[in-house]
Amino acid sequence: MKARYKYRIYPNHIQIIKLNQLFGCCRYVWNSALAHCNQLYTNGHKRPSYVDLSKQFITQAKRELVWLKEVASTPLQQSLKDLDQAYRNFFNSCTGKRKGIKVKPPKFKSKKSRQAVRFVGANYKIGQDKIYLPKVGKIKIIWSRPKPRNSSSVTIIKDSAGRYFASFVVETCAEHLPKTENSIGIDLGISTFATLSNGEKFEAPKPLKKNLKKLGKFQRKFAKTELGSKRREKARVRVAKLHAKVKDIRTDFLHKLSTDLAINYDTIVLEDLNVSGMVKNRKLAKAISDLGWRQFRTLTEAKCKKYGREFRTISRWEPTSRKCSNCGFKGGKKELNVREWTCLNCGTFHDRDINAAVNILEAVQPKTKVEIVKGTVAKNPVQLSLFNEVAEGQPETIKRTRRKRQTEKPADSCDVSTRPESFLQQRSV
Repeated sequence: MKARYKYRIYPNHIQIIKLNQLFGCCRYVWNSALAHCNQLYTNGHKRPSYVDLSKQFITQAKRELVWLKEVASTPLQQSLKDLDQAYRNFFNSCTGKRKGIKVKPPKFKSKKSRQAVRFVGANYKIGQDKIYLPKVGKIKIIWSRPKPRNSSSVTIIKDSAGRYFASFVVETCAEHLPKTENSIGIDLGISTFATLSNGEKFEAPKPLKKNLKKLGKFQRKFAKTELGSKRREKARVRVAKLHAKVKDIRTDFLHKLSTDLAINYDTIVLEDLNVSGMVKNRKLAKAISDLGWRQFRTLTEAKCKKYGREFRTISRWEPTSRKCSNCGFKGGKKELNVREWTCLNCGTFHDRDINAAVNILEAVQPKTKVEIVKGTVAKNPVQLSLFNEVAEGQPETIKRTRRKRQTEKPADSCDVSTRPESFLQQRSV
C-alpha cells in the first residue's frame, strides 16, 4: 500500500523566486494544453494524446520560449500527464467506469490559489536536513517524522498562505496489530462530534466557530482594499493564514481520534451519511463543514487498512435514532432538540446518541431479541410518534383501530327499514 508523508520546507529568497518560476511554467503548459484540447473539441476533433501534447507544448515551445529552458523538464512532463489523467477520469466517470461522485472536466489553473509541481524518479535527492531539486538547489526541510525511504515521487506545494511543503509518496506494508476482540459503533453528530456504543463521547474543537469574529474582521478589511494593491495582497494572506490555522486544528483532531480508534478496536462501524446533501441545508451547512465528517471517515478507513482492522458502514436509511436498542421497538421521527427519550414498549430511558451508536453496531452484529407487548409477541411494532398517546397510555394506532371498529356495522346487523314493524313499534315505545 502507498502512504503520503508531508514535511515543511523553508526555501530562501532566491529559491522562492526559482520555485515561483517553476510554478508559472507548469501552469502555462497546463493552461495552453487545456485550451488546445477545448478548441479541438469545439471543432469536432479528437483529443490528442500525451505524446502529441508533449511535442507541441514542451519540445517545440522551448524553441520559441527561452524561459521554459530555465526550469526542470520533469515537472512540465508531469503537468501534461496530470492533464491526461484528469481527462481519463472525466470520461470514465461519464461512461460509468469510474465509481463515486461524477468528476468534472479539468479547469484552468490560477496563480492566486494553491500551487504544486511533482518530481519523479532520480530527479531529486534527500539529504540529512535538506532536499535537492534540480535548477532550484538545496532547500531546508524539517523532518517531523522519520525520513521516507524508497519514495517514488515528491510534490512541492505552496498553499494560499504562502507556506511550502514537500510531500513524498512511499510504498509501505500494513502493520497488523494484535487483536483486541472489541468492536465499536460510532454515531456522528453536531453537538457531540462522535458518540461510541460504549457510552464514550468526543467533543470537536470547532475551530471555525471560535474564529468567526476574527475571520469576519479580516474579510471586511480585505473587501475595502483596492484591486491589485500591496495592501490587498497582505489582507488576502492574513485571511488565508487564518483559514490554514482552522484547517490544521481540525485535521490534527481527526488524525488523533481516527488513530486512537483504529488501535483500540478490531471492527469500526460508521453510518453512511450523505454529507454532500446535508451541507445544502443553509441552517446546518456551516456547522457540518466545521466538523469534517467525510474527512473523518476517509482517515478512519485508511487507518483501519494500515493497522489491519475491519471498517464497515451501514445504510443511511437505518432507523438508528428511532429504534430502541433494548427491545427493538421502532418509534417515530424525533426532532433534533429531543436528546433523551423513553421507550413506550419496554420503558428503557435512552440517550439519543448512545442509542444510535448501539444500533449502528448491532446492524452489523445483530442480537436475537423477543419483543413483548402486554404478554403477546409483537412482530416489528411501530410507534408513529413519541408523544402521540391517548389517556389510557395506549399508542395512537390502537385509538384509530377502536374508532374504526365502532363505526363499522356488525356482520349480523340489518338495515332499520328491513326490520319487522313490531320491532320498530317496540323501539318507539
